[in-house]
Amino acid sequence: MPTYPAHKISTADKQVNILQITDLHLSTPLTSTADGDNKAAVCQDCFETVLHQALSTEIRCDLILVTGDLVSQVKTTVYDHIFETLHATGIPFACIAGNHDVTEEDDSDLPFMERTLIPQPTDARLLNRHVIDTDYWQLLLLDSSITGKVAGEVTPADVEWLCKRLESCDKPALIALHHHVIPVDSAWIDSHMTENAEDFWQHMAAYDHLKVIISGHTHQDQIRHRQGVTVYSTPSTCYQFKPFENDFAYDKNTQPGYRWLQLANNGKVASWVERLDT
Repeated sequence: MPTYPAHKISTADKQVNILQITDLHLSTPLTSTADGDNKAAVCQDCFETVLHQALSTEIRCDLILVTGDLVSQVKTTVYDHIFETLHATGIPFACIAGNHDVTEEDDSDLPFMERTLIPQPTDARLLNRHVIDTDYWQLLLLDSSITGKVAGEVTPADVEWLCKRLESCDKPALIALHHHVIPVDSAWIDSHMTENAEDFWQHMAAYDHLKVIISGHTHQDQIRHRQGVTVYSTPSTCYQFKPFENDFAYDKNTQPGYRWLQLANNGKVASWVERLDT
């Protein structure tokens, strides 16, 4: 059984295959919502079904990255279940926090903008400023959450840490965080992205070997480019948001999903999203 968290990944073919899952939104107890949808039960089933489907393919999985919003209710028992499920795969993994891991929303039956945000402590198993070293890449994991808020940030201390890591290692680099650092053209979620994104990008401009950024939070699949960096937004393993909407809206016609990233030994990356089989 691999120890947690993953620190080093080495493969015979020098390629690293990463399964990114995000925005699990697990909670307990499994109680129905006002509209009759048992979202907690749906999210629980989807998380386990996503893992089963992804790991049943012919693609070798070398690392599982969980990029935030593991829970909707911040309870140790929910994290215990998630970590037990991930440990049972026998695959190295690492988890970082999202806004829901440090903030609970009271009155969740109310419209999004009318809910009360309640700060919560971060589970000690969720990582920040964590490095996973591979044969030809370095993976840099950040906690972008702000306790009691939906939006995120990359703090000055985070930026300093990133710069030191990128200066000390010239391997191609991937940054993983929860909040998106490029707008996705949905006004409501873009108002809750990384608050100091422009400052982050200004500092990252100096590093040509920063190749990839992955995030969650947006519950949708998008690919953007800036400063030679490919930026991937990844669907939730549970419910999806409608893309290109100014107001909060679920996308009830799109299945839960997950992302594969293949990091090659020449600094190239291949990535695609898979959806749950209907």
